Parts: sequence; C-alpha cells; structure tokens
Amino acid sequence: MATLVETAAPNGFVQPIRGTEGAPIIGPSNHQREAQSPGRLTPPVTDHGTLPNLKWTFADSHNKLEEGGWARQTTVREMPVAVELACVNMRLEAGAIREMHWHKPAEWGFMIKGNARVTCVDEDGKTYQDDCAEGDVWNFPSGIPHSIQGLAGEGCEFLLVFDDGAFNEEETFLVTDFLAHIPKSVLAKNFGVQESAFANIPKSEKYIFRGDIPGPLAQDRVVGAGPTPVIYTHHLGAQEPIKSKNGSVRVTDSSNFPAASTVAAALVEVEPGGMRELHWHRTSDELQYYLEGQGRMTVYTSNTNAGTFDYQAGDVGYVPRVTPHYVENTGTTTLRYLEVWKTDKFSDMSLAQWLAFTPYELVRAHLQIEKSVLDGVSTTKTPIVGPR
Repeated sequence: MATLVETAAPNGFVQPIRGTEGAPIIGPSNHQREAQSPGRLTPPVTDHGTLPNLKWTFADSHNKLEEGGWARQTTVREMPVAVELACVNMRLEAGAIREMHWHKPAEWGFMIKGNARVTCVDEDGKTYQDDCAEGDVWNFPSGIPHSIQGLAGEGCEFLLVFDDGAFNEEETFLVTDFLAHIPKSVLAKNFGVQESAFANIPKSEKYIFRGDIPGPLAQDRVVGAGPTPVIYTHHLGAQEPIKSKNGSVRVTDSSNFPAASTVAAALVEVEPGGMRELHWHRTSDELQYYLEGQGRMTVYTSNTNAGTFDYQAGDVGYVPRVTPHYVENTGTTTLRYLEVWKTDKFSDMSLAQWLAFTPYELVRAHLQIEKSVLDGVSTTKTPIVGPR
C-alpha cells in the first residue's frame, strides 16, 4: 500500500503526525471527516504543493426532495476542477417518475440499485423503451426527450453523468414547466383542439412525482413511427470483463454502445491488495463515482505537485486530463467504482508499458532500476495490478 503513516492519539482519533513531523490537534476538529481523508490530514512524504480539491462527497450536496424521490448533484460549483463532467445522484420510489424532459448536454446514466423503465422519442417520431437493472447504462444525446420511472419493488437509484461540468440539473427542459409558459390558445392551435383540453395542466414543474407502477414492458410499449435506429441502453454489468487476479474492468464506449458518442466509462473492481495501475488519459478528464469499499488515489500534476485523496462509497473523484494517477484498494473488501470520460473512445497510457517497451538502457539512465522490474510486463494491458 502507499506509504501513509496515520498516528492515533490516546482518544483514538487520527492525528496529523508522520514520524517526527506534525503534532496532535488540540483545537476544534471534525474527527469523523478527518478520518475519511487521512491522505489530506497526514499526506505521504511524496505529496508536494497544492492541488485543487479532487474529492467531493454527495453527503455535502444539496438534496432536492420531491414526492417519491430526490436528486443531488456534483458540478463545477461543488468541485471547481470538474470543468468537463458533472453528475447527479437520483432516487425514485416504485412508480415514481422523473418527468419527461431533455437537456443541452448528453445524459449518461448508470443504475446503482433497483430497476427503472426509460423511454424516449427521437426527431423522426421513432420510439425507444427499455427496463434497466443494476449495472445497466443508458445514454440520451443532447435534445432527445426522455423519462425515467421506478419499477416494482424498491424502485431505483442511479447516477447521471453530463458532458458539461457547468451543467445544472435545475436547468433541465421539463415538459410541465414548458407548457406552463405557453398560452393555452397556442397549445390548442398546436394540437387542433379546444383550449378547455388544457384546463388542468400543471402551473409549475413536477420534476419527480408519484405515479402508477407500470405493467410489463411489452404492454407499455408505444410503436409511434417505429423503433429508433439507435439502442439507447447497454448491459454493462453483464458484459465480459477484463480480468486479473487482482480485479476486473468492464469498458463501454462507442465501440460497443454507439449511442454514447460523447461519454465512455469503465466499471472497475479492485480486490484487497490490488490497485488500478499507474496511468493517464490523453483525451479527457476523468470523473469517478465510488460504489463500494475504500480507495486511495495520488495524482501528479507536474511541476513537483502531487496530492493524495481517500474515497469511500458515495464519493466523487476527479482527475484532470493527462495527469497520472492510480486507485488503490485500502480496505478489506472489494473496491468498486466507475470511471467516466468525455470522449467517444476509451484510451489510457500505461506507465508499466511505457517503461517496459522503451530501450532498457535509456530507462536505467533515468531511474536506476533493475531490468527485472520490467520483466513480465505484457503487451496486453493489465489494468488491475498487485504484488507478483
């Protein structure tokens, strides 16, 4: 594991002491929060300089409570470094509806728990409906109107990612809010009916609201002008992973999910003692969402600057483009998290491959390491590594 000395005082709280450096806190202290971020309180000696905050917990986000659900977001306002990607954590009870809407950015979704039905209609009047279970993803491009409804049982909880860090969930285009701001005479003319047909439309947005639990998908399906040529959902959790003894990775991008032309993602599982290898991404920032377990990440941002951050379930991590990093499992159970990028195709640069496939004498001149360090590095990447 990364070198990080956490010294506890007699009262059991983690203290900012590293060997002979530091001193116990004797003033006011948020001990619970400090225990969640030991890499900030007592950084390893390899950390240096001041990095932007690369961690946010949804527990600190404002939660919008509605009839049948809630929503909370992490954007550039909560985490100023997150300029490319924003995310929303949303909950719908069984039957509850995230009302019909659309966005300026694309919406990429991941089902955390439960089941939901997603629906959409494209510009040609073609329709798409599907039921999403845990581990499934969906993607609706900019401007495509859609809805989400919790299914029987516990409903659902999911993560939404938007390809714009400044996105604000409050700026979603909602069908109720839209029609509330159109004169009824215009609505009547648009549909060729009497104004009285719109006497009971809501005067304001519904956003999330309770509804009847929908029946079987086949019964609920609307034909419209036919099915959409694009499949807007993907069963990521059921996808065959890239495996090693230390964990697994499932990658989805436009190559296996064409609807997601602006967002790529990976579902990562790291076993105790393992880590996501040292690497970086050329094409996009990386947004992370932690689903289970405990992890630690160090990010190097050049000019001698590096910082270490600790994560647990419900936390959001962020890594600027081309900055190298790793994610290590620091707990005793499987670490499970999402990596998401604003790109159509996943790619990463592996430190191990870069060094192993460069002439050894050149590497030795830089680092003075034995050739055995590089022996065994595969031409096929091993995203999750651990002791040999």
